[in-house]
Amino acid sequence: MIARHTARLTTLAAVPAALALCAVPAVAHEGHATATSGDSYQVDLAPLNNSGSKGTAMLMLDGTKLTVKIEASGLVPGQPHAQHIHGSTTGHDFHCPDASADKNKDGIITTAEGLPSYGDINISLTTKGDTSKGSGLAVDRMPTADKNGRLSYERTITVSQKVADHIKDLHVVQHGIDPNSNGKYDFGKGKSELDPKLPQEATAPADCGMLQGAAVGSMPVGGVETGSGSTAGVEAPGLIAGGSAAALAGAGVFLVRRRKHQPADSNS
Repeated sequence: MIARHTARLTTLAAVPAALALCAVPAVAHEGHATATSGDSYQVDLAPLNNSGSKGTAMLMLDGTKLTVKIEASGLVPGQPHAQHIHGSTTGHDFHCPDASADKNKDGIITTAEGLPSYGDINISLTTKGDTSKGSGLAVDRMPTADKNGRLSYERTITVSQKVADHIKDLHVVQHGIDPNSNGKYDFGKGKSELDPKLPQEATAPADCGMLQGAAVGSMPVGGVETGSGSTAGVEAPGLIAGGSAAALAGAGVFLVRRRKHQPADSNS
């Protein structure tokens, strides 16, 4: 009876209060938690830019095999939504942005404005092929919301040991908003700073959720991860201003800074 009561109290103590994740306790390393093989995490995706988008991401880690499952709603119907795992594996603290990230006060937190908060792309959550940050805007390989704005995603990928060790310091971001509620991406909010061929609506963040270990409310240490000031190229499909699917429309530039020492593994 005592053992059963103790087990019940232990279980209740492990229930997260908010945005915390169910996981096997991990050993902290220099202020950052280190995951262990077989851990599972639930991430609540909260809306950004008044998108109305919300959802749940499940991350299951088995060694360096990462299974990601996402169920989201309130997205732009029939449109592709770029999605990534952002953050640092080298000691920087990043978090989901708040309204203060809107530096020009136009009512939209753009990808570039949010980048100092949520950090560089570690993994592009594509449906197939490459998952490096180079596929950050490979929208032809990103999931598409259904006619009701719902999106389901599942994929198992191999990540670097750094990502596996620092999975709790990372977080999930989905992109694509519809502020004028016309059911498509258009240029009502201007051109994307990532590529002037693309509407801002197509690349602005729609929701974000942090994993346990991210420094909620703290200032990012060192800002955007150290880089040489150069930009990193990504595939830039032609996100259409109307309709649901698009052909590629040339190369775009994603305004993320490279680290001074880029690891060989694409998911670092």
